[in-house]
Amino acid sequence: MEKYFDVSYLWEAFPVLLPFLKVTFLVVGVSVLLGTGFGILLTMAKVGSSKILRKLANGYTTVLRCTPSIILLFLVYYGVPAIGAQFGLDLNQVDKIVFVITAFTLQFAAIMSEVVRSAYESIDKGQYEAGVSVGLSAFQVYRRIIVPQALVVAIPNFGNALIALFQEGALAYTIGLIDVVGKAELIIASNYDTHALEVYLALAVIYWVLSILIEQFFLKIEKVVGKGKRSMQTV
Repeated sequence: MEKYFDVSYLWEAFPVLLPFLKVTFLVVGVSVLLGTGFGILLTMAKVGSSKILRKLANGYTTVLRCTPSIILLFLVYYGVPAIGAQFGLDLNQVDKIVFVITAFTLQFAAIMSEVVRSAYESIDKGQYEAGVSVGLSAFQVYRRIIVPQALVVAIPNFGNALIALFQEGALAYTIGLIDVVGKAELIIASNYDTHALEVYLALAVIYWVLSILIEQFFLKIEKVVGKGKRSMQTV
């Protein structure tokens, strides 16, 4: 059986793979939204006054950040149905994308909790006291002073976390989800493993382009937000 590099297979792979990016985008988009919300709650627990909540939040972050993505994905995929079975629930028929989103939401939340915490703690606490002293409410201080400055610190780390999640999402095919990587595996299998190099190269190009676009997008946002911060400081 012939196995050689044929550039025509490379170009033919793009129109077949690209439509399946919508599944990848769905996984990443929902995981980011849910993970960011959960991450903010974790941050509130970390910087709050409750020692118990602080320890639980820090413990959660440590465990999740020390768990490889693929292991977490398998734990969710096999563990959640097993737990559900103990309560008489049959979760084996749940769409695979639900388990993928759940796993990456849990992981992204742990990362975002540290991103938000470090951004929040980078702001001088005296600014809060100064805002309150001039008659601003706590909500106004956070909205007008704390959050805008924290965003400047958080945006680069958020962008890096998003790119990492986008790349880690490639593991979804390991439990049978047909996203862009899953489709690539199907193409290779249908060709009896011939021209796998061309298909993987096409897949790599797709990830390279999208990762660079995401990086450039956040660089522009960082510049815009940074200009806003400098304008505030000169007023």
